[in-house]
Amino acid sequence: MLKYTTRELFDRHQSAKTPDLLAKTIVCLHNIRSNYNVGSVFRNADAFGIQEIYLSGFTPSPPSTEISKTAIGAENNVRWRSFADWEECYRALQKKSAYLVGVEQTKAAIPLNSFQPNHRNMSALAYVFGNEVKGLEEEILAQCNEQVIIPQFGEKHSLNISVSNGIVLYHTLAISSLKQ
Repeated sequence: MLKYTTRELFDRHQSAKTPDLLAKTIVCLHNIRSNYNVGSVFRNADAFGIQEIYLSGFTPSPPSTEISKTAIGAENNVRWRSFADWEECYRALQKKSAYLVGVEQTKAAIPLNSFQPNHRNMSALAYVFGNEVKGLEEEILAQCNEQVIIPQFGEKHSLNISVSNGIVLYHTLAISSLKQ
């Protein structure tokens, strides 16, 4: 059989070492509306071995039937913290000396495929994702060390947050693997 069995996949993933940069990565979700998006981000985070998820503002947090539906249990495998507002989350990130990267469509953003952080001296890398409609507020963007944009070439100008998160985490895997 060409496909892995569920047991073989479990064994393969359990024996794999998370690349350094992914192990230092924190995903921040600020004012996300959809439980399903949050659950999908938990699933992405679990798949990529992410350190922790920070939920701030009105972003829903576990336990939630809707989060569990898309996370399929990943919310139990990935550490997470919930903060009442962004400033509380930001202070926690500062305590970790996190390098903040806003994932947003701004004029200051660099294309994601050009993003190459010097992660050897970095204690934590935090990607900040904002509301599905309004994105990240200007105040949050000003607190980010850098901003990245996912290049797009079609007629639509946005991606679902869980898709964007998966793309960003995959890019992090790619650059992490290159530098180890």
